[in-house]
Amino acid sequence: MSHRGDSRGADNLPARPAGPPKSRILGTGSFLPPLTRTNADLEAMVETSDSWIRERTGIRERRVAPPGMLTSDMAAEAAKAALLSADLPPHKLDLIVVATITPDVPMPATAVFVQQKIGAAPTCPAFDLSAACAGFIYGITVADKFLASGAAEHVLVIGVEMLSRVVNWTDRSTCVLFGDGAGAVVMGRATGDDRGLLGSSIYSDGSLANSLIIPGGGTAAPLSTETIAQRRNTIHMKGQDIFKAAVKNLYSSSQHLVDSMGLHNDDVDWVVPHQANMRIIDQVTMRANYPKGKVLSNIERVGNTSSASIPILLDERVKDGTIKPSDLVLMCALGAGLSWGAALVRM
Repeated sequence: MSHRGDSRGADNLPARPAGPPKSRILGTGSFLPPLTRTNADLEAMVETSDSWIRERTGIRERRVAPPGMLTSDMAAEAAKAALLSADLPPHKLDLIVVATITPDVPMPATAVFVQQKIGAAPTCPAFDLSAACAGFIYGITVADKFLASGAAEHVLVIGVEMLSRVVNWTDRSTCVLFGDGAGAVVMGRATGDDRGLLGSSIYSDGSLANSLIIPGGGTAAPLSTETIAQRRNTIHMKGQDIFKAAVKNLYSSSQHLVDSMGLHNDDVDWVVPHQANMRIIDQVTMRANYPKGKVLSNIERVGNTSSASIPILLDERVKDGTIKPSDLVLMCALGAGLSWGAALVRM
């Protein structure tokens, strides 16, 4: 696992020898809230158009959580589906990791509410991690270490976001991008064959932290009438900074990981990238020379769901039979921090 925050990406990192997987994905699950907000709906809310949004992002619609629904509610639904898929009762979980930047409350962790809602053991450790859109990659990397060390036998990893509650619905550069949803996987120890998490790498570059940020609500700018009036409690983004960093670092981290495993891009059956922007996905696809048919996407109908995007897409393609047992899947994501990473999984 790599932690170097070099903004040049992963090209300068040494190759790591491939070894047998220590953990594997036992089940997948996802949840999308029932309300759909289309581009036409946004045309009535902000100065934008369906064609403007589609040309720049590839998004036609996104899901929005109804009033009264909580982040932990969505996470619990995805978790229950993953547990069912894994045929694992919740009391068998040894750890719950929730990746989110939109928790139910600042304290305690959303994961403890999930613990209660799914019926996990009352002493099962549960915590949140904050890596924004890269959160799921960070989460499965953490889970892999617990499983490899013998500290856990079954780990639930959830990516969940309720971004509709933290976007400025008058800012057309950000409000058109994001949607709500949750995805989850149950991970267990590998069984000795080649199926499992072959490797993962995670990175951060704090010099670009202000390029994608919610500036209000923490100790730097506590919530107040003034910070709310200035909408500092919503997402602020420098789009060009993020676009350039995403294309460069998604490609370099993914390519480095494939190379370090002694594999070639042709060996990868499916690419499951973070669903940030279709133009970013296309640029990474072109640089890596992946056939477009190998690169999976659902951004058109769900938008950018941040840490939830990879597990939602993974679950959908497992459930519809696209991704089959023993397929080699490359996952990659970049988000606020800036934080990014990649993972190779033999399903």
